[in-house]
Amino acid sequence: MFGKVAADLLGLSDLGSVIKPENYDKVDSDDYVLHEDNEKIYFLIKSKSDEYCFTNQALIHLDGTSAVSKKRTLHRYSYSAHKISSVYLETAGTVDLDVEIKFNLGGTPFTIDVHKKHIEEVKDLYKALIKIAELTHENEISLGFARQSLDLASSTVSQIYKAEIDLSEQFKSINQLAFNWLAETQKQYKSKDFGAVFERYINH
Repeated sequence: MFGKVAADLLGLSDLGSVIKPENYDKVDSDDYVLHEDNEKIYFLIKSKSDEYCFTNQALIHLDGTSAVSKKRTLHRYSYSAHKISSVYLETAGTVDLDVEIKFNLGGTPFTIDVHKKHIEEVKDLYKALIKIAELTHENEISLGFARQSLDLASSTVSQIYKAEIDLSEQFKSINQLAFNWLAETQKQYKSKDFGAVFERYINH
């Protein structure tokens, strides 16, 4: 009975509906958000059988077997471990009731059908996903350059070491500095929090 009331309240159908922030506490996904680690919901699409919860850190997908079943499978795809790519928005034709947003998270493809009345909100989500994909790609390139620079420095030190100069202590020191530098570089170019992107593009 509660499920039917919640569905009626949120306006759910087989097509996805964009849930307003004031109703986030009425959806199941909220229970799996890592609030303790400052994770926050920025966009949520819900149909009768599925929930797609976009947070600043991950997509939480509650995969329902059917609209009449209570069974759910929980999937979590962090943006740092599952690169966003191939983002598409298919708008509705004259007789269509839905729009489709498509994207890949790592090797997992997603196609989400959303009622066309939510087209403006879905456009905002499209922009945010495109930007995250772009930033992730740029960060990977920068991190690659950083690793190449470290490899070159390491190779140079190794060549000096082979020249039979006693650099054992210096080598250890340089190696530790290089390790620390790469760790900091990865923090800089391996972002796990994209809240700023959602804040910029998502306009409820």
